[in-house]
Amino acid sequence: MSAQADPAAPLLQVKGLKKHFPLGGGWLGAPRKVHAVDGVDFELARGETLSIVGESGCGKSTVGRAVLRLIEPTAGEIRLEGRRIDNLSPARLRPLRRRVQVVFQDPFSSLNPRMRVREILAEPIRNFEPGIAASRLRERTAELLDQVRLPADSLERYPHEFSGGQRQRIGIAKALAPKPDLIVCDEAVSALDVSVKAQVVNLFRDIQQELGLALLFISHDLAIVEYLTHRVAVMYLGKIVEHGERRDLFADPRHPYTRALLSAVPVPDPTASRQRIVLKGDIPSPIDIPSGCRFRTRCPFAFARCAIEEPQLDPVGATGHFAACHLNDGSAGMQPT
Repeated sequence: MSAQADPAAPLLQVKGLKKHFPLGGGWLGAPRKVHAVDGVDFELARGETLSIVGESGCGKSTVGRAVLRLIEPTAGEIRLEGRRIDNLSPARLRPLRRRVQVVFQDPFSSLNPRMRVREILAEPIRNFEPGIAASRLRERTAELLDQVRLPADSLERYPHEFSGGQRQRIGIAKALAPKPDLIVCDEAVSALDVSVKAQVVNLFRDIQQELGLALLFISHDLAIVEYLTHRVAVMYLGKIVEHGERRDLFADPRHPYTRALLSAVPVPDPTASRQRIVLKGDIPSPIDIPSGCRFRTRCPFAFARCAIEEPQLDPVGATGHFAACHLNDGSAGMQPT
């Protein structure tokens, strides 16, 4: 029997999350697997935005899909208000799906091209409120369009009649329809033009303030993340290597990988002096994880201990700031620069 919800607990808790995808046999038939997510822990409070960032292939979208139960975790726990949801059957999970919704990267692929916007927005409402009156349903769909700043006549149009930014607004309205507590935004603005991207990000902020929503914002765009988020978790090769409050992490990154990512973020003043950190080599295969520190094969500060001992997420700097790097304990007489 699963524990009941605890309103005093964080809205979302993820502990020891792993997702491994099995492959065919390797050398001498030994089983092989892709370590897409390999032990991830984080919490998300009500009304908070946590951004998960990292290069393509780091596992951030897999985390989002596991939280949504679109894929089944290999190990670990996912709790919603203290109640485990990773081990619930589809039938027992269904009532809780209302509380966690998603906005995908490509709005067109997530909208039925044969349905009018009115029908697209009405569908999730009917799913979770089967007895809703027709008059109230019409009111709700109109309210949703107003929330995402689209005109009322949009209800009678089809998805192909809208621009990319407008379609993403419809996708956001669809996610809002069941009145969720948490929305997983999986690269929700990465396919949009720069000016449209800014508008949609501002819309997310406005909606969050209006409704008290929590956002799990998955992105590779650190400029957007800095503007939108409260806390940041940096992933590399299936693990979180640094996390903390936005201001602390951007002002004082304590992992070499985080510093490399931040050095690539455009700055408003083109004449400003900055040191660009260019990482050498490619991300190692998630099938054959390097020993010790996963980042050591690309890290300019790697030393002998890095190949032997995997660093743990330990407190660094400000309260609530953690990084997994041996340099932070002064190993080999080195300190981050």
